[in-house]
Amino acid sequence: MDKKRMLAIIAAFTASAIYGVNHTIAKGLMPLYIEPFGFILLRVTGAAILFWIISIFAPKEKIANSDWPRILGCAVFGMVINMLFFFKGLSLSTPINSSVIITLSPVMVLILAAILIKEKITLLKTLGIIVGMAGAIVLVLFSKGENFNAPNIPLGNILFIINAFSYGLYLILVKPLTKKYHSITLMKWLFLIAVFINLPVTLNEFMEVDWAVLPIDAIWKMGFVVLGTTFMTYLLNIYALKQLSPSTISAFIYLQPLIAISFAISVGADKLTPVKGIAAALVFIGVYMVSIKKTKIKA
Repeated sequence: MDKKRMLAIIAAFTASAIYGVNHTIAKGLMPLYIEPFGFILLRVTGAAILFWIISIFAPKEKIANSDWPRILGCAVFGMVINMLFFFKGLSLSTPINSSVIITLSPVMVLILAAILIKEKITLLKTLGIIVGMAGAIVLVLFSKGENFNAPNIPLGNILFIINAFSYGLYLILVKPLTKKYHSITLMKWLFLIAVFINLPVTLNEFMEVDWAVLPIDAIWKMGFVVLGTTFMTYLLNIYALKQLSPSTISAFIYLQPLIAISFAISVGADKLTPVKGIAAALVFIGVYMVSIKKTKIKA
């Protein structure tokens, strides 16, 4: 394995590890200190500022006029719909549910690839889609609250599914751009555009935060979400996409439930029930079936 591919794999692994911890950390802030949509404005604005600052040291590139529609689409699906639906879902559901359902991203990538670039879906992959979606449906229909600040688990879980679909579409749309532009160039424009698109939806909740009385515990957790979950993960994933395919990147999402479940249980933020266990098994099996690649047997 060459050095660039190894670094890309390390980047994707690190991003998934950060995401795994984020399920519990972000959940603990909502709605006590900040509402989900207000949190998104904090995320995208903070990340946009950071990316524009470091862009001073990055290569200066001009975006081709023909690429702006794709960049707009990436911002909408990767930094607007993806984030809004995930954080709103997280405020309604639980960390374990979110970490399990978002593993459907590889399934969503396959479905979208079949529609957009006519990638062939085999019988095994079709069965994988059915099994994986069955797991998500089990969580949506049969998960119940366990006093973990989860007021509407079914709706939250549905929002996670939309989030997974949106993120899958983002990975497909952004892949060609990673071949043409530096990671910092892409991120600074994507997040800047996302700030303005998110602003009308998120401003009211952002203004409701009593910033002057936030405890240190809430401040460092917000900092983790902005610097780690937003700035670092998007930068790491866009770097990894230069060497790895969208389906390979989305496969690293398998790590998130393992990290998220372990972390959530260890801090008492959630618990693993039989229903969640069965649903997780179905999702993992389905995603594995979707991700299997045929190997050629040499005579």
